[in-house]
Amino acid sequence: MYGDTFKGKVAVVTGGARGIGLACAQSLGNLGASVALWDRDAVVATEAAAGMAHAVGIGMDVTQDADVRRALADTEKALGPVDILVASAGITGPNKTVVDYTVDEWKQVIDVNLVGLFLCNRAVAPGMVARKWGRIVNIASIAGKEGNPNASAYSASKAGVIGFTKSLGKELATSGVLVNCVCPAAIRTDIFKQMTEQHIAFMLSKIPMGRFATVEEAAAMVTWLASPLCSFNNGAVFDLSGGRATY
Repeated sequence: MYGDTFKGKVAVVTGGARGIGLACAQSLGNLGASVALWDRDAVVATEAAAGMAHAVGIGMDVTQDADVRRALADTEKALGPVDILVASAGITGPNKTVVDYTVDEWKQVIDVNLVGLFLCNRAVAPGMVARKWGRIVNIASIAGKEGNPNASAYSASKAGVIGFTKSLGKELATSGVLVNCVCPAAIRTDIFKQMTEQHIAFMLSKIPMGRFATVEEAAAMVTWLASPLCSFNNGAVFDLSGGRATY
C-alpha cells in the first residue's frame, strides 16, 4: 500500500517509548522512515530506538519550550529535517470530581497534554512550511468530544487538542503541511495505571464493540494520516472508537 512513500522521511513521535507512541514509531520505521522517539524517559526511549533500523531515542520534557527546541535540534543533527510529527505524549491525571481536583493536578494535565502538544507543533511547523511538505498527527481522545466524568482535566485538555488541530490545520492549509488528529476510545496501555478500575470499567461500557482498541489499530490510522496518501484531509478529527463516537 505505502511502497516507498516513507523512504527518506524523518518522523518525530512524542511519548515514543511506550504505548500508542511506540506503536506509531515502529509502524513508520518499518515502512522506511527514520524516527526520533521523544520521551521523558530517555533510557526507555533509547532502548526502544535500538530495536529499530533507523531511530534515535531522545529524553525531553514536552512542557518545556527549551527542551522541545533542543530535542528538535538533536533530531535534525542525527536524522535530518523533520517531515512528520506524531504528538502522542500524554497523561490522564487523577480520577476525581472537579471540586476535588487541586490546581496543581489540573495544571499538570493541561501542561503535558495541551501546552506540550502546542510547543511541539509550533517547533516543527516552520521547517515543514519552508520545505512545503509535512504531516502533523495529534493524538486527542473521545473524552475530548464527550467529556468523561471524574476526568475533567483530561477531557478538557483533549478538547483543546481538537480545537487546536482545527485552527492550525486552517492556518497551514495552503502550505503543503496537513494537520489532523485522532480520537481513540480507551486503549489498554501503561496509561491505565493512572486510572481507577472503576473508571476503566466505565470507559469499556461506553464502547459498543465491547472491547478496547489496540495500539496497532491506532498506529494504522496514524500511519495513513502521516503519509502522502493523505492529501485532502486537513484540520480533521478521526474517531477510533469502536462505535462510541458522538459527533
